[in-house]
Amino acid sequence: MIAKKSPNPTDKYVGSRVRMRRLMLGMSQEKLGEKLGLTFQQVQKYEKGTNRIGASRLQHISQILKVPVSFFFDGATGNKQAEDGSLKPPVADYVSDFLSSSDGLALTKAFTNIKDSKLRRRVVDLVEEIAGEQR
Repeated sequence: MIAKKSPNPTDKYVGSRVRMRRLMLGMSQEKLGEKLGLTFQQVQKYEKGTNRIGASRLQHISQILKVPVSFFFDGATGNKQAEDGSLKPPVADYVSDFLSSSDGLALTKAFTNIKDSKLRRRVVDLVEEIAGEQR
């Protein structure tokens, strides 16, 4: 039996950044796939890091998503070697991880729509209080 190869950590990171930007624009996998001439399943594989995104395809994705190619590598510090000799994934800061989730994106959009700065501060205080109670 052949062991299934796990995705390369950099490919997973780049894919998560594609997903994050796509969600920020409110674009579906189907729509991105259509613009690339691919199926949504292929976009899904890119976003999971299962399939590696080639340079020219990444350039095309950057144009569609209106970001520079470097956006897909922002926050990645490169692969580090773990004690067991395996490669550890690039370090994504917690903000990028949060924004790439659907809850994070929805919360961020809703929060930025609150125009009153005092009300925004009260929302932050409330969330911090709730989080503190769960510790």
